[in-house]
Amino acid sequence: MATVETRALRKEFTGHTAVDGVDLTINEGEFLVLLGPSGCGKTTLLRMIAGLESQTSGDILIGGRVVNDLPPRARKIAMVFQSYALYPHLSVAKNIAFPLKAQGAPRESIAGEVDRAAKMFGIERLLHRKPRQLSGGERQRVALARAMVRHPDVFLLDEPLSNLDAKLRNLARDELKQFQRRLGTTTLYVTHDQVEAMGLGDRIAVMSGGTVRQLGRPQEVYDEPADTFVAGFLGSPPMNLVPVDGVLVGFRPEQLLAPGAPASEGVGPAVPMRFAVERVENLGAGRLLYGTLPDHAPDQKIIVSLAYTVHSSIEAGRTYDFRMHESNLKFFDPGTGRRVPARPLPARRSA
Repeated sequence: MATVETRALRKEFTGHTAVDGVDLTINEGEFLVLLGPSGCGKTTLLRMIAGLESQTSGDILIGGRVVNDLPPRARKIAMVFQSYALYPHLSVAKNIAFPLKAQGAPRESIAGEVDRAAKMFGIERLLHRKPRQLSGGERQRVALARAMVRHPDVFLLDEPLSNLDAKLRNLARDELKQFQRRLGTTTLYVTHDQVEAMGLGDRIAVMSGGTVRQLGRPQEVYDEPADTFVAGFLGSPPMNLVPVDGVLVGFRPEQLLAPGAPASEGVGPAVPMRFAVERVENLGAGRLLYGTLPDHAPDQKIIVSLAYTVHSSIEAGRTYDFRMHESNLKFFDPGTGRRVPARPLPARRSA
């Protein structure tokens, strides 16, 4: 295990800044997720840490040592890409053994290391097979075993689950987290999938435009977004952002309380918020209600999320007396997008 630090790390391409002065610390044994949309700089940042991309300026430290000029093989890192890049003509055993052979490891030790890695990921019975004989999840395990056989200090993962179908991705995500906890290897994971980020990360670094917009524990980032980008990117559906008297008021779709909802579903006093329902979307386990807040922002569309079994009588085309706990309201500056201190919600526009 080792800490990973970036200090004012910057990467410029011709006419474009991909990473813009990122300061980041990944603690020993931590699973940190870089989350953001395509083009935000997360993969470029990962590749600089790996030594696959040179930085324009700034420093990279692994285990307290500056590694700016060290090649990838000297950084004691292992990396798994979106494409597992297994050698199709080699067996699983030989794929796992390949980095050890490339490093000139003693032949007598390689077999033991391969067996150890295979047992770690539960693929002992697959050692004789070729990659084409494996499922997507099995290929992923082989790629992870090949990376871990080197005993890296740091594990770097670039969207390794994106090629799996939804069901297998959920299973692989759970397995990956269990592997990381058991091994305790410092891990940096890149994804654009917020479900992966929330489920895997000890902490999440949300990136946009080459910068880290917010760093924190998953629930902290979800509950207390630092700006409108984080509020809108994290969450499905995302946080509602409603312009009210010169400020943006934000709240999560599940936080607007339907008529009759118990007070225990929120913290602090609840304020009335009439909700005009325009459309109801049934999703099986729940429902999404689309509409407006006629007393506060009649032209702004919002989304409300309800459990399917709760308030099933709510219909489109009607207005209902919902409520919102004041503590769940977040306020943002519409110019900068940054969070600002809470303030009382303005009175109703209509009776």
